[in-house]
Amino acid sequence: MIASETATIGIANKGLGQLTTPLPLADAAKLGWNLLREDLSLPTAVLYEHKLQHNLRWMQRFINTYGAKLAPHGKTTMAPKLFAMQLAGGAWGITLATAQQTCAAYEHGVRRVLMANQLVGKQNMAAIARLLKDPDFEYFCLVDSPQQVEQLARFFGAEGGRRLNVLVEVGVPGGRAGVRDEKQLEDLTKELGRWRSEIALCGVEVFEGVLKDEEEIRTLLGRAVAAAKTLAEGGHFDRNPILLSGAGSAWYDVVAEVFSNAKIGYPTEVVLRPGCYLTHDVGIYRQAQQQILKRNAVASHMHSGLVPALQLWAYVQSIPQVDRAIVGLGKRDAAFDAGLPTPARHFRPGSTAPVQAQPGWKLTKMMDQHAYLQIGPGDDLQPGDLIGFDISHPCLTFDKWRYLPVLNQHYTVIDIVETFF
Repeated sequence: MIASETATIGIANKGLGQLTTPLPLADAAKLGWNLLREDLSLPTAVLYEHKLQHNLRWMQRFINTYGAKLAPHGKTTMAPKLFAMQLAGGAWGITLATAQQTCAAYEHGVRRVLMANQLVGKQNMAAIARLLKDPDFEYFCLVDSPQQVEQLARFFGAEGGRRLNVLVEVGVPGGRAGVRDEKQLEDLTKELGRWRSEIALCGVEVFEGVLKDEEEIRTLLGRAVAAAKTLAEGGHFDRNPILLSGAGSAWYDVVAEVFSNAKIGYPTEVVLRPGCYLTHDVGIYRQAQQQILKRNAVASHMHSGLVPALQLWAYVQSIPQVDRAIVGLGKRDAAFDAGLPTPARHFRPGSTAPVQAQPGWKLTKMMDQHAYLQIGPGDDLQPGDLIGFDISHPCLTFDKWRYLPVLNQHYTVIDIVETFF
């Protein structure tokens, strides 16, 4: 059992129905709540079980084709139930971005974490050191400077516990962290050699998402492979096989291709880290997936691609003019950094089933709790109707919701996912 199953549903929980007495989340399915019967308080973000399962199987199959491993980036959802689903589906581990996220995942049963970030600061190091007292917990973080290596080595050496596993991060000018050139790599390698009793060098990592051009991305990946080869030939690695890791949600196919074909001369384990595939979207990641289906033979032969599994439902509150409806959905509820939510489904309470939203409907503005929906004169819409919205960028939608109902194909709640941001 994961710890979130012991949490309770109460009267004040955003997006859920009302209860006179609290109920364990694990018992949510017993309530028989149904979105279309208005058993849920709107607005609410919902997940569709059959679509989650489709995306889970699709990505795992893609990764397996390349002989790679999958460590989904958990910062997208920060939902232990979804972590458990991904691990049960074949994931090697979970990727996270911070010490706090790592602690949350550990508390909910995750025992292998690749923290795709530098571990910096006393309290962050102390948090990881506490987790490393568990011999069953495997943890990796990134390093890119001699100063950082020394700080880590002195802290973990004083702890007198296990060696800290690290990956060298390779970066690009103008990008995020990571060594930029051979001189920086050489300096970093020398410092790692000084602290070999405290620090275990396990592999090389990149984040290619800071680049937008495929040629530039392939160049970066080539640099990572070259760095791994140089380090391996120098006997600097303390892990066999050597880890090669990269891949956000937009270029995972290119990373899979380059890393799986890398000629290092030593055993390697390729670990890819896409995070948004499980729920997907209709914005930036749908565009990225369409490009993947075009350029990658493995993906194109898998026919059906990823499907959006996360939606936001809200009520029409007012129609103050013939070309505008006001919807009870706002910046507090949905991501808006990569495009506004897209109207997808329309349902009038008492009717049989949702229908497609009108093609001309479009959100033009979102405020904190309200959205402006552009409609056409005479469109069949009235206050109290339900609109289901697709989103762009799931990361910044998940973090607005503590609980997300999971629906079956009949819109009945079969589970509740709890987040830990």
